[in-house]
Amino acid sequence: MNAQKPVFNHLALYVTDLQKSTVFYRDVIGLDTIPEPFHDGKHTWFAVGPTGHLHVIAGAASPTPHAKDNHLCFSVPSVDAFVKRLNKANIPYEDWPGKPQSITTRVDGVKQIYFKDPDGYWIEINDAVQ
Repeated sequence: MNAQKPVFNHLALYVTDLQKSTVFYRDVIGLDTIPEPFHDGKHTWFAVGPTGHLHVIAGAASPTPHAKDNHLCFSVPSVDAFVKRLNKANIPYEDWPGKPQSITTRVDGVKQIYFKDPDGYWIEINDAVQ
């Protein structure tokens, strides 16, 4: 069988305040915005890696609770440097068990932290940069 394998294209998040989420993903996470085709003031698209996108879409009535097990993960060269960015923005973070302002070091040596975006979606930042 010569089936073509799927390639990741995008993840969409439904948010309550598009401007707040756009600022968060652009300025806190550090993603670059990319053109989106709708031009309706309800979408912001971000580049994620060489081919993936994050689509942030306005319209959610209110934030909903999310389990930490369901999270987005971004890798950075230094978790410690990223923590300084969170501290400057007064964004609390925690380790995997939930200890505030703490960093988890996995058994493979990768450091990771967790925090929430403005709508309560969990974000993991780790240093598993290849």
